[in-house]
Amino acid sequence: MTGPPVLRTLVRWSASATALGELALVLCLASGTRVPPVVRVGVGLVTLAAVVAMATLLAVDCRRHRRTGLGWRPAVVAAVADAVPTLVRRLVAHEARLFTSSLRWVTRRGPHGVRAGDTAVPYASGQAAVMYGLLFVSVVETVALAYLIPWPLLHAITLVVDVWGVYLVIALHASCVVRPHVIGADGSLRLRYGVLLDIRVPAGHIAAVRVDRRFPESGLAAVDAHGAAELAVASQVTVTVELREPVVFVRPLGGSARAHTLRFHADDPAAAVAALRARAALDAT
Repeated sequence: MTGPPVLRTLVRWSASATALGELALVLCLASGTRVPPVVRVGVGLVTLAAVVAMATLLAVDCRRHRRTGLGWRPAVVAAVADAVPTLVRRLVAHEARLFTSSLRWVTRRGPHGVRAGDTAVPYASGQAAVMYGLLFVSVVETVALAYLIPWPLLHAITLVVDVWGVYLVIALHASCVVRPHVIGADGSLRLRYGVLLDIRVPAGHIAAVRVDRRFPESGLAAVDAHGAAELAVASQVTVTVELREPVVFVRPLGGSARAHTLRFHADDPAAAVAALRARAALDAT
């Protein structure tokens, strides 16, 4: 009975080691470092073996789930969940959402997740100056290190990391622009921070809402001793929502949290409060 789990673990570790080996090989080639042909052939053979092993494991898991009555698509999804660690799946999904958010921002396709009758509540302009300042510093650092580091391999590694850091700053801000908070036509509330956070609050859970400007020092969506979660932007929240029932949500690093009160930032807090009171049929007092 320990055979399949052991095999699955070996395949996972071999795939991770192969990915690191491929990355090291690419960096060596990019930096001009001479790589012996036997090493390149060896890395290629190991990569091929890891791909074949992973494909075989996925096929076996998919067939097993199909025998339980699942369709092809649910069976493939379940097989991937069995074979790929949760952290890896979360990271891949995070990068995919960042990329699609950047494309939506560049192509000006409009806000994500805002349907007919919903009201978008932007919040990204509050952090624009900070994000663009961070972007400027990242670009200056990338250019400076490109001239200062003399070793080819270290130069290539640093350049890749710095370019990815510049992209990350742009993509994160873009995701905040195209993924605003949403007040649903039914009075529900969806609070987001880019691709990092997504909290859904049914209309029946909302007891009161008010403009409430604060400057919290806690981390994103951290729940304090009073059960309040704060979604600060540029260290500021402007709206407080009190709930009849607590909501459970997933924090950016994957941990679960439970909150009775939600505080978030809105570029126009008065308009957001008025829209939510009207949709959720709340007393203005």
